[in-house]
Amino acid sequence: MITVLGASGFIGSHLVERLQKYKLEHQAVGRNDPLPAGNLGRVIYCIGVTADFRSRPFETVDAHVCKLLEVVKNCEFESLLYLSSTRLYAGSDTSDEDEPLIVRPQYSSDLYNLSKLMGESITLNCGRTGRVVRISNVYGPDFTSNNFLSGLLRQAVKGEKIVLRTGASSEKDYVCVHDVVEQLIFIGSDGKERIYNVAGGANITHLQLTEKLQELTGCEIQFAPDAPITRFPRITIERQRREFGFVPASVLRDLQWLVQIYSEESSSQ
Repeated sequence: MITVLGASGFIGSHLVERLQKYKLEHQAVGRNDPLPAGNLGRVIYCIGVTADFRSRPFETVDAHVCKLLEVVKNCEFESLLYLSSTRLYAGSDTSDEDEPLIVRPQYSSDLYNLSKLMGESITLNCGRTGRVVRISNVYGPDFTSNNFLSGLLRQAVKGEKIVLRTGASSEKDYVCVHDVVEQLIFIGSDGKERIYNVAGGANITHLQLTEKLQELTGCEIQFAPDAPITRFPRITIERQRREFGFVPASVLRDLQWLVQIYSEESSSQ
């Protein structure tokens, strides 16, 4: 039995679809649903707050820590897989899963990181059954998200003039939601390590994305003068490559697919 907590969210709903495709026994539990009785089997904790965490600090801590505590304290389960974030590597020179991490509690943006780290610590100290997956920027048919790429795609397919507030050489890692859910199933069942990165393994610049989007849609994209540059370290995915033969999709190659599905969604509204 696999229990997906947060099954109505972006990653959780895609995970449920994949479990249905594989005909694996599972139960899907929404964020606000009561926790099921009995042994939950292998729990995959997908409850979280992403792009709007700065405006929702209390909801962020509740999702990443408080609801997790309810599960650990009140539920019986065989294993627990907690979804964390590669955002934790911000300010670090490395993305190795076992290296120390930097947090700055005086900065409001680090409240997200601190809440994820608390969730990780709870998971990893509830017994040898706990594992953590740090996921990078997930892309796919996430039509209502305020994440950077989703917002950019919605504007691009409408032909809007776009002005970006971060510089052209800003860069980050992207991973396809289909790759994510596949890895969650593998790691939750057979993972040998306690912490894994799930990512594309290569940073993509804003300039690379925007040039490809302009080619595909004809939209106009500009960068604001003196826009700040934001960079994250390249995310290592050697553990997945070694254990599961993981070969991630490329966001640049997938942009044509993304433009198509976002165009279809826009025209249907």
